[in-house]
Amino acid sequence: MPMYQVKPIVDRHIAIDLPTCMYSYQIHAQHGDSCTAEHALQNGEVEPSVKALEARQDEIMRKLYELKATVDGLAKTVTTPDADLDLTVGSSLSSQSFSSAALKSPTDLDAVLGKDLGALRDIVVNANPAHPPLSLLVLHGLLCQHYRVLSSVHVHSSVASVPPQLMSCLGPRHPDSYARHMFQLGFTLIWKNVPKVQMKFSIQNMCPIEGEANIARFLYKLLVPYPSDPAVATLVDSWVDTAFFQLAEGSTKERSAVLRALNSALGRSPWVAGSEYSLADMACYCCVMRSGSASAAPANVQRWIKSCENLGHFKPAEMLQ
Repeated sequence: MPMYQVKPIVDRHIAIDLPTCMYSYQIHAQHGDSCTAEHALQNGEVEPSVKALEARQDEIMRKLYELKATVDGLAKTVTTPDADLDLTVGSSLSSQSFSSAALKSPTDLDAVLGKDLGALRDIVVNANPAHPPLSLLVLHGLLCQHYRVLSSVHVHSSVASVPPQLMSCLGPRHPDSYARHMFQLGFTLIWKNVPKVQMKFSIQNMCPIEGEANIARFLYKLLVPYPSDPAVATLVDSWVDTAFFQLAEGSTKERSAVLRALNSALGRSPWVAGSEYSLADMACYCCVMRSGSASAAPANVQRWIKSCENLGHFKPAEMLQ
């Protein structure tokens, strides 16, 4: 029986034509091993060598599908001028089930983002590992509870090394990550030496969004509509900006002033912007944690921190503290 050895040669700059690969492999199997197939039919059974060849073919096809899916997944990213990826860590999916009761339907996503002919919308975030965007990691976890999210982590060549906890911050690799059609959203996090966190969504139709506050607003709207009351919406926006620009990046004096104002607001209502949890709570919580002010925070803030943690949304942020 003639033996055939398949030596796949993969180059990051070569596009893979999967149908051609499948066709050529099938022709090879049909003509190259015809004598073996006839011998197997004459004896009424399949020889072990034929079974091994079939198993080998199945494994090769599985790897080709996975490789093609990886190339497709990075296609939108590598067309951008700042997406020089050097290390791929893996893909993940929230452990939430695919049941319709736990997830929003694609029509709901269309209602928020508009009709899109593609099977998957890609969110690409560039972030500096020296300043992990805690709020975006929290939002990623919430998105995974509402949508089928294909998540992946990469490292840019501008970064020498990344701590292990940042490499796995989006969870473990999902076994079906090669099947992009199964997912609604793609969430790609690239650890890169950038001055501000950046996000690209539908990169062919919109410019990048810069700043953690702005990105958090965009992603939060995929989960919950902004308050319809203009006064409440303005209050939420004000607290989001205060959290990111004064609490997280401000001086010691500025942080103290924000904590006093936060304590006063929480004395009047259970949540930062009123009676309901909002993006203001998420932003303030993440920035309090980032600034290291939690232990010395006033009483109302301490109570509010426990209320936030009881929601279970902030596990990704807590893991990086």
